[in-house]
Amino acid sequence: MKSARWGLIAVAALMVAGCKNKSSDQSQTVFFDKSGMDTTVKPGDNFFMYANGKWVKNTKIPAAETGWGSFYILRDKNEANIHQILENAAAHDDTSGSINQKVGDLYKSGMDTVAIEKLGYDPVKPQLAKIAAVKDYKDLVKLAADGFKTGDGFLLGFYISPDDRISTKNAAHFDQTGLNLPNRDYYFKTDSASKKILDGYVKYITKLFTLTGVDAATAASKAAAILKLETTIAQSHRTPVELRDPQANYNKFTLVDFQKQVPDIDLGDAFNRMGLKTDTILVGQPGYYKALDGLLKSQPIAVWKDKATFEALSNASTSLSKAFRDANFDFFGKILSGQKQPRDRWKLMAENIDNGLGELLGQLYVQKYFPPDAKKRMLDLVNNLQGVYKERIEKLDWMSAETKKRAIEKLAAFTKKIGYPDKWKKYDDVTISKDAYYQNQQSIAAHNYAEMIKKAGKPVDRSEWQMTPPTIDAYNNPLANEIVFPAGILQFPFFDKDADDAINYGAIGVVIGHEMTHGFDDQGRQYDKDGNLKDWWTKEDAAKFKARVKVLIDQYSQFTVLGNLHINGELTQGENLADVGGCMIAYQAFKNTPEGKSDTKIDGFTPDQRFFLSLTKVWQSKTRDEAIRMSISNNPHSPPMFRVNGPFSNMPEFYKAFNIKPGDKMYRPDSLRVKVW
Repeated sequence: MKSARWGLIAVAALMVAGCKNKSSDQSQTVFFDKSGMDTTVKPGDNFFMYANGKWVKNTKIPAAETGWGSFYILRDKNEANIHQILENAAAHDDTSGSINQKVGDLYKSGMDTVAIEKLGYDPVKPQLAKIAAVKDYKDLVKLAADGFKTGDGFLLGFYISPDDRISTKNAAHFDQTGLNLPNRDYYFKTDSASKKILDGYVKYITKLFTLTGVDAATAASKAAAILKLETTIAQSHRTPVELRDPQANYNKFTLVDFQKQVPDIDLGDAFNRMGLKTDTILVGQPGYYKALDGLLKSQPIAVWKDKATFEALSNASTSLSKAFRDANFDFFGKILSGQKQPRDRWKLMAENIDNGLGELLGQLYVQKYFPPDAKKRMLDLVNNLQGVYKERIEKLDWMSAETKKRAIEKLAAFTKKIGYPDKWKKYDDVTISKDAYYQNQQSIAAHNYAEMIKKAGKPVDRSEWQMTPPTIDAYNNPLANEIVFPAGILQFPFFDKDADDAINYGAIGVVIGHEMTHGFDDQGRQYDKDGNLKDWWTKEDAAKFKARVKVLIDQYSQFTVLGNLHINGELTQGENLADVGGCMIAYQAFKNTPEGKSDTKIDGFTPDQRFFLSLTKVWQSKTRDEAIRMSISNNPHSPPMFRVNGPFSNMPEFYKAFNIKPGDKMYRPDSLRVKVW
């Protein structure tokens, strides 16, 4: 599914958190801990290691984690708050369908591993029986379409979201799908690390089949055939970089016209089964569907059925008995991400409940942990940075007055969402039982689909949020021209009411500037002030923008990890531009504060130095090699070190603050620095 948001981070394990408990607030007293610094490193050679080097050297990544650092510590500290909410909700003897009942019983059902163990893989057997009954590819398409209503749909990458060119109206989208590895490139790489992943994937498929009673040799044969089929499907997929182009991935068809391109997929029948009523669709990557139309006929139906069986087992595996959970972890946790052992069960349930009943959990969360004055404090910061951004656009020497006018109009039109939604989603049709974890998940999936399908062809509800209140992240949604900051991010190291301005502007200020800049990055700039995919640039200004961003792409493409693994400068260009722009805008806003105008030192550092050190605290982290490799292949964000060193190497204010000179490794001549926003 296409995401309509550009967030600050992309680490699923960091999505659950909480703010300080109002009733037991422990004041932060040190806002930059100097004990983690390595002052043997010159600030101008590697500022990240200068600020964090000793911490990196002495830190061991916990066995259950893919990495460790500020985000993980923040998550762990506040997952305890979420845990308390869940335990309190579970203690309620309530059957009324209240928030506490649904949240509490979902938690209890997920924690009841004894009951889950007794069921083995029984919960998924009805779906397996349906797959076994398939006789030909036409039956397979029917089953795939029928499954959407219960969360078991496949073959079609279907979802409802705004029409990129008519952002006030929801449309039916169909994107490429059919792969179970992170992206197409995994199927074609031949280096040793990639081969290990493919071998592990085959073993994972084999294991799931053997857990259902299939003999080892037959299971291995099925796995090999599934990998071969997926590799063929992958040839039709666009690359992660190609998926960044919103124009190329916007393809509107009438149902009649697209049916001609996929004659053996009965779209009318499929849509009826899905409950979808529309005569117009948006197809992100038509090549996938054309390839699917041919593969359904040319590939043995037995292989298609085996693939569907595997996917049904894999999708359900984390909700089944321990053998299935272990098989899932051995591949996705150990091989893909480098974890040594699974996270605690209650932590996994906290994530699961936040994903499934996020705005129910969110209501309990904000009641207890979100300071009532945080919204106002955050709005003041956002307005401050918005004003600075306007000043910077007005002073650009490369942009025409015509494009500047439209850019400023877009900036002024930003919708600002802070903390939590003004109106909460309802889950009245969700049935949650304390002793039926798998069925609970099915009920949530059915609810999500029913909620989504009702939107087809209807006006867009712009009050909706795409992140839950406890989330430690933020996002820019270009289709609504909005910037969104959930309650979870309004806490240290991002923000603390008692911190000096340098610390807050160097952290949450950069986050705000980052999300604003997404509205004007390589993708966001293609959407107008109303959220429509529409070119509002002069041809000359667009060319100048691309030339300046090319400098950024080339810079980041030179950064390497794990020896000689290069960052993909094209894949990461949007996030890198947001990082650079965010730092520059936040710094200028900081200089408008009383502290920003002073030279008073704190802990031996000037205000300017503390601004730059603050961001290094946010990105202080250490990551397993496997997780780094996966990030380089999939993540549009650069690794943490370069989210510090990259932006700072382009800022003359940083050079002045730490006396960076020619010859220092981070030094760039003025002509080679990124100068966009």
